Amino acid sequence: MVSFALKRFASALLVMFAISVLVFLIFFATPGVDPAARIAGRNADPATLAQVRHSFGLDRPMPIRYLLMMRHLLIDRDLESFVNRGARVIPQIVQATPATLSLVVGAAVIWMVAGILMGTSAATLRGKAADPLIMLVGVVGVSLPAYWLGEVVNLITQKQLHGSLFSWVPPPGYAGLSQDPGQWALHMLFPWLTLALLYAGIYARLLRGEVITALNEDYVRTARAKGLSERRILLRHALRCSLIPIVSLFGLDFGALVGGAALLTEVVFGLPGIGKLTFDALQNLDLPVIMGTVLYAAFFVVLANALVDILYARLDPRARHA
Repeated sequence: MVSFALKRFASALLVMFAISVLVFLIFFATPGVDPAARIAGRNADPATLAQVRHSFGLDRPMPIRYLLMMRHLLIDRDLESFVNRGARVIPQIVQATPATLSLVVGAAVIWMVAGILMGTSAATLRGKAADPLIMLVGVVGVSLPAYWLGEVVNLITQKQLHGSLFSWVPPPGYAGLSQDPGQWALHMLFPWLTLALLYAGIYARLLRGEVITALNEDYVRTARAKGLSERRILLRHALRCSLIPIVSLFGLDFGALVGGAALLTEVVFGLPGIGKLTFDALQNLDLPVIMGTVLYAAFFVVLANALVDILYARLDPRARHA
């Protein structure tokens, strides 16, 4: 198991290196892309452009530029924004990370608990009236776009019913966990529920199908023949095997959301997270910030995939030799 984990993390490092090279080439080596023109302004003369290229190292060979960029970004951590002079990339990412982590971790706990409860309940109650009702709730959650649902939540809690039922709801924004845990939870409650509603439905539908399939397997029939209770069969046998695809899906979703895929939820609820930072950098074509946030997102996606593979191998030893 240890050797499998080491090999998986080694391959993750290779993937990160390949992604960093690819991202650098896309932003700095694509024909027609001239960062110096963006930095200097539209009407800059050739002398100014040459001076900007020299000061930012844009006139050096491509491999040297890549190594310098990686050194300033990852080692020295002094890579600065092309748009906001003096603003360093890493501090901006560090400052935006707590809001994104707060949103994604809280929502992930809610959607995993709700998805497992809904999916397991629907599978055990299949053929009864509760089964389609639970799945209907899941379909509704999947069908509602996060940005639309967030706007509706803000409309109800901040305007329509704020004076009566939701006077305790603070205005959109973010409060740090270390500063005031109570205000942090209040600010994050509805963003958590909004983001979790989408994923809970997906996980519930997937888990329902997996549990139903597992309950019809031969090993479950053998367990019943041995006299094991249905509850023990469900929890110890069927549910454990059914969680393997759920774990894989969770790793992909969690890594992508931490990497900035929760952009719409962050924008709607005024959360200064990684998604919002990336969006603002794209609006201004701020290449250092874009590259930093893209590598940040890639790191979490690759790390999540590696951890999922290791956990998958833990749940199913056959995966270690695949």
